[in-house]
Amino acid sequence: QVQLVESGGGSEQLGGSLRLSCAASLATLDFWTIGWFRQAPGKEREGVSCINTYDGSTVYADSVKGRFTIARDDARNTVTLQMNSLKPEDTAVYYCATDRYYYCETVDRADEYDYWGQGTQVTVSS
Repeated sequence: QVQLVESGGGSEQLGGSLRLSCAASLATLDFWTIGWFRQAPGKEREGVSCINTYDGSTVYADSVKGRFTIARDDARNTVTLQMNSLKPEDTAVYYCATDRYYYCETVDRADEYDYWGQGTQVTVSS
C-alpha cells in the first residue's frame, strides 16, 4: 500500500504562486508515474499534470501550460507542482496520485492511478 501526502496548499491572490508537494511512502520514485488532479466545488475532477519518472517526461493540461511546472525532488522523494500566475479558476482541491505501471501521455486518465492522496486546498482570489 502506497501512501501519498499533499502539502503546500493555501490562499493566494490573482497572479501569485504556490508550490505543492506530494510525498510518497516509497523507497524511490523510480518507474512510478505521478499525476496531479484537481476538483473545484460543483465540478468534475480534472487532470492537471503528470510526470513519468521512467524518462522524466511531463504532460500538462492546456489550462495550466506555461504556468505550472511538475518536477521530481529526489532529495525529499517528492514530486512538486510549482504554480505561478495563479487565477481564480485554479481554485480547487488538488490531489496527487501514483501508479507503478502507467505511462502518462494525457492528464485525464484518473482511472489509471491506484493510489491517491487526501488532497490540499488551493484558493485564489481576484
